[in-house]
Amino acid sequence: MLTSTDFTGLINKRFFQNFLPIPASNSLALGSIAPDFSLPDITHNRTIKLSDYRQQKPLILAFTRIFTEKQYCPFCYPHILNLNQNYEQFVERDIELLMITSTDAKQSQIVVRDLGLKMPLLSNPDCRVFRMYHTGQALGAPLPAQFVLDKAGKIKDKHLFSFLDHNADADQLLTTFI
Repeated sequence: MLTSTDFTGLINKRFFQNFLPIPASNSLALGSIAPDFSLPDITHNRTIKLSDYRQQKPLILAFTRIFTEKQYCPFCYPHILNLNQNYEQFVERDIELLMITSTDAKQSQIVVRDLGLKMPLLSNPDCRVFRMYHTGQALGAPLPAQFVLDKAGKIKDKHLFSFLDHNADADQLLTTFI
């Protein structure tokens, strides 16, 4: 029996704002202070302000591509699972991993529940933070990217999406701290 894909919630304002392809840009220089933001953490029901981590601990910002709570990017879905499965390795090294999505709070709550997310999932439905970090966009959602920040909040490493090299996995991200 064939089942149809449920596209409920896919066509919305965010979809049209991110429809045209804009490639990720390399404009945030290594060594520069990462742009500050404040977003709701859906996993732990709090607000996270990036600058609160400065001088506290290193961070990884994992921008991910989730279209709706039911539709994941085929490149990002395994990446989300990989980071979640390895979250304790980051915690053991006193590194905070923040995942950022463009889904709204209600959709993000479903993602947290359905995937059993342990890491903070930050909701950014207006995509303002994605644009601050120049992650790019295509086909209705911003593109994924990963930024490694040192304890001072400076960009130590970054991985921008390409079709040849989609996302930096947990092992790649952890090796930047060796």
